[in-house]
Amino acid sequence: MRHGPRNRRHHGGHWRVFARVERFTEPALLLLLRERPAHGYDLLERLPELTGEQRVEMGNLYRLLRALEEEGLVVSEWDETSPGPAKRRYAITAQGRLLLEQWVDALRHSQSRTERFLERYEERR
Repeated sequence: MRHGPRNRRHHGGHWRVFARVERFTEPALLLLLRERPAHGYDLLERLPELTGEQRVEMGNLYRLLRALEEEGLVVSEWDETSPGPAKRRYAITAQGRLLLEQWVDALRHSQSRTERFLERYEERR
């Protein structure tokens, strides 16, 4: 069976469509860090409420955090005050806040396009 784009699948005579925002984990992570600095496990638990994914892969999360840190969008430091072994605590930077604002603008624009699409669909039903 040939597969179409990742946002749709034809299976068992029915279409399954996934209206996803690509790379949505990045703005979700920045938003969570704007709310409060956090350890990776905390972020892992809180991300699904924003991304809609049931589970975010830990390796992917840490790769994204490292990439964001390399770009100066987040910073981390070892937190030795928590019980157990030391953990990295991540926080958003001023540059990360600016990127989050740009994500918000882009998402609002996307939301506007989606609303126009849905309104037009409903009009001609």
